[in-house]
Amino acid sequence: MIKITLPDGTIKEHAKGSTPMDIAKGISEGLARNVISAKFNDTIVETVTPLTTDGSLTLFTWNNKEGKTAFWHSTSHVVAQAIEELYPGVKLTIGPAIDNGFYYDVDLGEQTISEKDFPQIEKRAIEIARGKHHFKLRPVSKADALNLYKSQGNEYKIELIENLEDGTITFCDHDTFTDLCRGGHIPQTGIIKAIKVLSVAGAYWRGDEKNKQLTRVYGISFPKQKELTEYLELLEEAKKRDHRKLGKELELFTFSQKVGQGLPLWLPKGAALRDRLEQFLKKAQKKAGYQMVVTPHIGQKELYVTSGHYEKYGADSFQPIKTPKDGEEFLLKPMNCPHHCEIFNSKPWSYKDLPQRFAEFGTVYRYEQSGELHGLTRVRGFTQDDAHIFCTPEQLDQEFKNVIDLSLYVLGCLGFENFTAQVSVRDLEKPEKYIGSVENWEKAENAIISAAKEKGLDFTIETGEAAFYGPKLDFMVQDALGRSWQLGTIQVDYNLPERFDLTYKGSDNESHRPVMIHRAPFGSMERFIALLLEHTGGNFPLWLIPDQAIILPISEKYEKYAKKVLDSLENHEIRALVDKRNETVGKKIREAEMNKIPFMLIVGEKEEETNTVSIRRHGGEDFGTLSVNDFADLVDREINSTLKSF
Repeated sequence: MIKITLPDGTIKEHAKGSTPMDIAKGISEGLARNVISAKFNDTIVETVTPLTTDGSLTLFTWNNKEGKTAFWHSTSHVVAQAIEELYPGVKLTIGPAIDNGFYYDVDLGEQTISEKDFPQIEKRAIEIARGKHHFKLRPVSKADALNLYKSQGNEYKIELIENLEDGTITFCDHDTFTDLCRGGHIPQTGIIKAIKVLSVAGAYWRGDEKNKQLTRVYGISFPKQKELTEYLELLEEAKKRDHRKLGKELELFTFSQKVGQGLPLWLPKGAALRDRLEQFLKKAQKKAGYQMVVTPHIGQKELYVTSGHYEKYGADSFQPIKTPKDGEEFLLKPMNCPHHCEIFNSKPWSYKDLPQRFAEFGTVYRYEQSGELHGLTRVRGFTQDDAHIFCTPEQLDQEFKNVIDLSLYVLGCLGFENFTAQVSVRDLEKPEKYIGSVENWEKAENAIISAAKEKGLDFTIETGEAAFYGPKLDFMVQDALGRSWQLGTIQVDYNLPERFDLTYKGSDNESHRPVMIHRAPFGSMERFIALLLEHTGGNFPLWLIPDQAIILPISEKYEKYAKKVLDSLENHEIRALVDKRNETVGKKIREAEMNKIPFMLIVGEKEEETNTVSIRRHGGEDFGTLSVNDFADLVDREINSTLKSF
């Protein structure tokens, strides 16, 4: 017999060789019907994997993230089979699950897949799924695995296998299809009831531009057709909210091939919006004791060698800038933290001076591959709302909790109310990914977990997601469409203070090493604004939106009064403009609606006589006639209800 520990601490005894599905049936038949994946001792296993030792078991259904991962990965096998049948000679490469669905990279040779081909791929994939074929994982020797793919002429699978150790290689079979795979499948294909091919794109083999470009087929699947229908409706709404589309319509930003890919140009309205966000955070930061600093856009290569960034990212970043001086090299700044370390190093400090909190809206540059660039969410030049706190070990807990408070304030004022926290720690099995001592990593990880618990955050712990120099706490925010985004990060770092030899004099008159906290509530201005655009659909909070009101004179005769109203609104610090075009009021209202201007102030003979404005809200709500002062009070009340003091 073996002892199986369930997530609630219950221990159940089962015969050696029992499978996760056997254990699910022992709990209830209802659970067994819904279980599609499992984890045993922190390793994802098949539901039919025989368990031979004592251990901890977690069972997953479609409602779990891990269950969806297994479901979508399994569907990628089914879609790959359909593609293999429909496109003879195709070479399959890899097909992982992603956040929403899956993809499979294929080498089609001279063949192509376009949108018109999606229905036949979906049709064949569903036919395969209805066959209720079981997924069977089996070990294969390295020699046999290589022989199979050599006979097929598939150089991609051969390359993958050559990098694997004999004894660790497995194939997954279902129906007539076999694929190289590590595992993580649902029991059988019949669970898959709905499949949709979403798009195709080019993707370089192993993400390397020097390699051949493959065809990446994106798809998604569900256990019910109704869920696919709802998802496609959500996709349509997402298209309407696409920040690239809205950014163009609202004249916030643009891109230029002459300037370069991934380098956004902010238009006047977008620049003003950015500035309001910056002023909002600067005001809160000032109350929290931060001091603003400014650092250059470049630094000597030696700076980033010291920090460790060059070793980790140098090969994939912008290459060094050589100067006329022999051997002198600079880098475009990839991170602000090394510069802030040098600011701290510019003078001696006592424990009485700490904490020191340096903040900067610092622009950094990273060479993202062209295929990875996407609007404002993935760019090559972006501005971080960065800050670094240098404190004593005794101050760390309170400082970290203070940063959590600031981050929650920022999210609340911008309407992000549905979120969880993610504590990202190192992968103990891959120590080469990180710098610094084990002792310092343990202290940093424990500090974050302790602070998250004390603040009552709903958080998960993700292994292997830490930065190379320290663990972190990320806020995972759900937007209006139910999508999850990482917004804002806080990191504890014992390592950079060591690498830069940062010290302060303690109460014992000896030199001590400060602890460093990295934090960025927005993350980057570019990505934050993109997500805010998609979350709000362009209907920004009233305090943030570029134009809060538009004045619509019903004819040229009332333009003078419209200008008087505009001047009065400006005295109340309300951002407004006048639409003087020779168009009907109806057309002006329709265009103001499209431009998502919150208030339309209509002025004509009656309004001029009574010194009032007729107010229409974006979306059609009629506020009737008010004086300009009363309208200003209405705006103030709405702003104050969302923009609370920190």
